[in-house]
Amino acid sequence: MIVFKDICKTYIMGDEQVHALDHANIHIKQGEFVSIIGPSGSGKSTLMNIMGCLDTASSGEYYLDGMPIERYSEKALAKIRNKKIGFIFQSFNLISTMTAEENVELPLIYQGVRASERKARVKEALEMVDLYSRRGHTPNQMSGGQQQRVAIARAMAAKPSLFLADEPTGNLDSATGKQIMSIFKELNKQGNTIVLITHDDSVACQAQRSIRIMDGKVSDIAYDENGEQVAPMRGGTV
Repeated sequence: MIVFKDICKTYIMGDEQVHALDHANIHIKQGEFVSIIGPSGSGKSTLMNIMGCLDTASSGEYYLDGMPIERYSEKALAKIRNKKIGFIFQSFNLISTMTAEENVELPLIYQGVRASERKARVKEALEMVDLYSRRGHTPNQMSGGQQQRVAIARAMAAKPSLFLADEPTGNLDSATGKQIMSIFKELNKQGNTIVLITHDDSVACQAQRSIRIMDGKVSDIAYDENGEQVAPMRGGTV
């Protein structure tokens, strides 16, 4: 589903070149649940932005569902983002003046989904995250965990083939974080592909497979049943 071939992303900062991604090779299959872990400044956000078609690589090739992204126009990329990719951010990105129901429905309006189907999808998504009873509440009437669940429901309602989650538990307490992770695991059981960005090993180890990113370079890692890293990092395609 996702293939990075020697993806590089270079930024010019004054007289210096910064390699945010340095010949990254990644292969993620349909239906996988993959975590990408690394510290601040490691290149996680750059990787997610390219994977989510929000940015383009300086060099290399990116294939999504077998198609080379570099050949798409910006209009076509916007359609891919709207139809294929469900984004879930650490900061939730909910509209404060809208209710939970309205926030979940908004992307469906942009997609041109008819009203009756929008209503059914919104209800299904909010029920799955156990928030349909709070559908009339605005973000400031909900906890951080509830807002994140609304953000997940918003992504789910659009029925994407790929979920990209950027630090979805980063602003939450551990108990609420476990609840969010259980939702991702259930989505994965339903056949959805999930790529989760995190800096936390205790979150990363819950995915089926983990990729480490450091200084723009990627490598695979493994965890034992206690969440401890057990495999050395290695190069190549991960």
